[in-house]
Amino acid sequence: MKLDRWKKLTTELKFKNNWWSYKVDEYLYSNGKKGEYHYVHTNGSAFIVPVLPNGSIIMVKQYRYLNDRFSIEFPGGGVKHEDNHDNEAHKELIEETGYDGELGYAGEFNPYNGVTNEICKVYIARNLRPSSEYKKDDSEEFEMLDFSPAEIEEMIDKNEIYDGMTLAAWALAKKQLTINN
Repeated sequence: MKLDRWKKLTTELKFKNNWWSYKVDEYLYSNGKKGEYHYVHTNGSAFIVPVLPNGSIIMVKQYRYLNDRFSIEFPGGGVKHEDNHDNEAHKELIEETGYDGELGYAGEFNPYNGVTNEICKVYIARNLRPSSEYKKDDSEEFEMLDFSPAEIEEMIDKNEIYDGMTLAAWALAKKQLTINN
């Protein structure tokens, strides 16, 4: 059976905040029937896997309100309207770790493709150096940690790292780290 694309008829904005918007599209199936799709729109996100000269990986630990848990994650954040993935990755690396470095593209993914159109691009940061531009976001508190790739794998196995964005970023980046380190 051949799959067909749906034809978008209308888009209605239901709610918007600084990070995402809630939209409803009316669409037409290939058989002529109409449907309605509710989703979260974002401009995307960027996650960074920062590699220290000794091969350790920088991660951040922070409190996540919705699950009332602390989470160990890679630095990252949402792409702002006036920004793009590359700029956001660079900004988040500095903001969350205090380091600047050379960014290499590792891949991309959609974190929840039935609910959001977000594309997260993943970068590997190398040749890290302290940044003179370091300034923390007022709404975020981080504990900076560093782990070997083997320690990250062990923490994933023990479910100590449970953040889906971090798990997906690691899946895209780890082969490049094994080859290049």
